[in-house]
Amino acid sequence: MRTAQITRKTSETDIEITLDLDGTGTYDNATGVGFFDHMLDQLARHAMLNLTIRATGDLHIDDHHTVEDTGIALGQALTQALGDKRGITRYGSCLLPMDDALVRCALDLSGRPYLVWNVDMPTQKIGTFDTELVREFFQAFSTHGGITLHVDALHGLNSHHIAEAAFKSVARALRDALEADPRAAGAVPSTKGAL
Repeated sequence: MRTAQITRKTSETDIEITLDLDGTGTYDNATGVGFFDHMLDQLARHAMLNLTIRATGDLHIDDHHTVEDTGIALGQALTQALGDKRGITRYGSCLLPMDDALVRCALDLSGRPYLVWNVDMPTQKIGTFDTELVREFFQAFSTHGGITLHVDALHGLNSHHIAEAAFKSVARALRDALEADPRAAGAVPSTKGAL
């Protein structure tokens, strides 16, 4: 079973995550940050993950700690659920359109975290949500999930559409990378023998 349960508690946030990599895209996410919950729902649905997140944070300050720490905990959950990564496809990519937005993602579940982020948002806010937090989430997720992650916004006029296309493109690429490779016979997808 490729599942994980993570609890992360600091003086700023308290987060619990349940993750199933072989799910059907069901989700129940509550972080106290409405737009962020909507994005986490997209991630689960389009990556076909079963994901439950409960997070409380110091939202009286701002959303930053909650968003970043959720990324950390979700990356940790992914690492735990993947184990030694035997039999996975490892790589995934997606070119995803959403109205005016077009976002490209390519990723490698390499164990070597690296984020390349070429996404400009036209506005500083989506409702009350700071658009810079989209990158903060993916930085934390890629670092703690051991993901080489490239995200490029090729087109876009609307910040909501760009952000949502980014989450969906990462989700679709992640879905491909997590799939079992039927020709790999359970081998680790590396000439080194370990990831």
